[in-house]
Order: sequence, then structure tokens, then C-alpha cells
Amino acid sequence: MTHPNIGIAIVAPGGYAPDDAALARGIVQLEDHGCVVHNYYDADKKFQRFGGTDAARLAQLNAAAGDPEVQVVMALRGSYGISRILPDIDFRAMAASGKLFVGYSDFTAFHMGLMAKTGALSFAGPMFCDDFTRDDPADFTLQQFWNCIKGPEHRVRATAQNNPLVDVEGTLWGGNLAMLVHLLGSPWFPEINKGILFLEDVGEHPYRIERMMLQLLHAGVLARQRAVVLGDFSQYRLGLLDNGYDIDAMLAFLRERLPIPVLTGLPFGHIRDRATLPFGSQAHLVSSEHGFELTLSDYPTL
Repeated sequence: MTHPNIGIAIVAPGGYAPDDAALARGIVQLEDHGCVVHNYYDADKKFQRFGGTDAARLAQLNAAAGDPEVQVVMALRGSYGISRILPDIDFRAMAASGKLFVGYSDFTAFHMGLMAKTGALSFAGPMFCDDFTRDDPADFTLQQFWNCIKGPEHRVRATAQNNPLVDVEGTLWGGNLAMLVHLLGSPWFPEINKGILFLEDVGEHPYRIERMMLQLLHAGVLARQRAVVLGDFSQYRLGLLDNGYDIDAMLAFLRERLPIPVLTGLPFGHIRDRATLPFGSQAHLVSSEHGFELTLSDYPTL
């Protein structure tokens, strides 16, 4: 599948690329598919754990947003960094640029800030590393991305057992759970009512996931939603003191305590095969005993 003349900007608002050779390979792969790559990341200017100083990373975002040849602005990778520059991001300029901003993990903070400050939509989707730089790209991830941004409607299907039966509509929003909770009470936390909240995280023990979910509950966020859809939560380690408390026990507790249905099985998170989800789109969620389907509409496309 080719995507001729789509201008894709690479920016590093968070971490730097750990493999410069893979970076070059990813650019070639995009170019082979007809894309025009505008790389605003300079590997020689990485700073500490970041893809540049705070000022340099902000400048990358601004330059990409202002480039008339760019249609898609994609985060290099996640890690950590957007929190440091949130107060300096001109979200109105980002929204006015008309670009499609794409990323996940740490980039959740950008999605949240853009929606809170302007109401504009963005995309929880692939990042340049590793989705476009690996030797064997994940077909599901890339097909989800291209199908989504070309629109006008997008579907995500999942196979999952033991989910509650639901048929609800609402605004799709969410992302990395730790980033959401980190922004709670800040100017960058959008107030979304009647939403469908999707969540994922990596390296977080089940009790930490539960604690963050309870924080969202106690803050009144969950009562305003229609459903929670959980993606991948992995790369944690249970210990002897857990004494039978695992992710299933945590999930059972949440389903008893939360005022809205909790579904699992969303193909989203720090995993190879990942859906693309338009943050702020209108969503129709229908689940059965075998799985669920999300139908997404009313979001910007190429």
C-alpha cells in the first residue's frame, strides 16, 4: 500500500531514538511508501534522556506545526518529556495548523492538553520508534493507522471473554493511565462527559493500576463516563506479598466498585499490534459474550 505525497513530520517531544540506524531505516520505509518525511529531530542534539533540550523539543513541535508541506505530525517515541513543556505549548496554534498529531504513551499529555485548551482532536496511534523503524513492521498497527487517518469512519474489533454486555455511544478519549492521573486537576485535563474512556499502561503493578483508577473515581471523572475500555497492562512483576492479588483480582474489584461497565481486550498499549484511536471522536461501543466493536466517526482525516 502506498501513500503518495503525504507529508509526515517527525518530532521528539519526549525521549530520543536509541538506535540511529533504525531511525534512518524508518525514514526510508516511509519514503518507499510514497510519503515525504520532514525530520525535525536531530540525534546529535539529544539531551539527557530527552530528544533535545526543553526549548529544542518545543521548537520541533512549533516548526512541524508551521510547515505547510506537513499533514501528519508524529512523535518519535514516548518515554517522558511532554510534561516539562506543557505550559509552553501554544495549543491554539497546534489546533489552527490543521495537522494530524499522532502518538501514544507520554504523548497522551499532548492529546489531553489539545482537547482541554481547544477542543481539537488528535490520534492515539503509532510512533516512529518502533512502529516504523523495526525490521518487521506490524501489519495490523500500520493498517489501523492508515485506515483511520484516511477515514471517514474507523472500526476496531476485539475478541474478549467475560465482558459486560454494553451498547453505548460517547466521546472517545484516554490513553496512558499514569499520564491521565498525572494531569488530574491541571489546566490540561479536559472535562469530558458521557465519554468512553480507553486506558493502557506498562510496568505498573495491579495495585498501582487500581489506585489510579480509584483516584479517577474519587475525583468524579468516572461517574461522568459511559464505559471504560482497558487495553494492555503488562511488564509488571508480582511478589510473594501479593498473596493471590493479581490483575484478575484487581479487575474484579473495579467491576464491583466502579459505577460504569469495565471492558477488557482493547488492542492498544505498549504492544506490537496496536489500534489507532481518534482522541475526541464519536464512538459507538457494542460488546457481546465474544468481544466488542468500536465504531469511530466525526474526526479529522487527510
